[in-house]
Amino acid sequence: MGHASTCAAALVLAALLPLAQSATAADLSVTVRGEDGAALADAVVVVHPAGGAGPMAAVRYSWPLTMAQQNIAFNPYVLIVPLGSTVGFPNRDKVRHHVYSFSAVKKFELKLYGQQDERTVTFDRPGIVALGCNIHDSMIGFIYVADSPFAAKTNAAGEAVIHGLPTGGAQISIWHPDMKAKAPVSQPLSLAATTVKVFVLGLRPPATRHKH
Repeated sequence: MGHASTCAAALVLAALLPLAQSATAADLSVTVRGEDGAALADAVVVVHPAGGAGPMAAVRYSWPLTMAQQNIAFNPYVLIVPLGSTVGFPNRDKVRHHVYSFSAVKKFELKLYGQQDERTVTFDRPGIVALGCNIHDSMIGFIYVADSPFAAKTNAAGEAVIHGLPTGGAQISIWHPDMKAKAPVSQPLSLAATTVKVFVLGLRPPATRHKH
């Protein structure tokens, strides 16, 4: 298992642990770390089964499709949403915000609005959307628009679990805001009843990483 040839992010497969259980569904456990071994929170994990994702209109993730402005920051820092979904942008601060994105996936602007007010945006193309605020330059956030029902974000320990995957062939993609590569790192994946993978990502120098 070698490094990804299409980007500077290093990718290491640690183990695949098939269990003698039912072959109809799989649970995938992923750990994402930096090259220094430190756990990476807020890494996005997306799996595309070989048989296809199915209609995205029916996809519902378990977390709210909300990108709030709270304590002069975007909350959450990284939000995964299914393709075609509408995301709420509530202002929970006492000051006004002016949210925008210049990303090719979705360019938009939510002009000044105040506390307890909310705007919405529909995301109709897959990919990564970087967010900012015209009033507060320190505010940075990301929306990952996924075209698969199988997606998760790593916790503080750099871990994410996706349940109920179909066994067999698939493609796994990993992305983090501080990766050297701009695009997600992807590789083929063979899913058994229980599958465990570890990824090591090459990160930009600390001075150029996003603050949140």
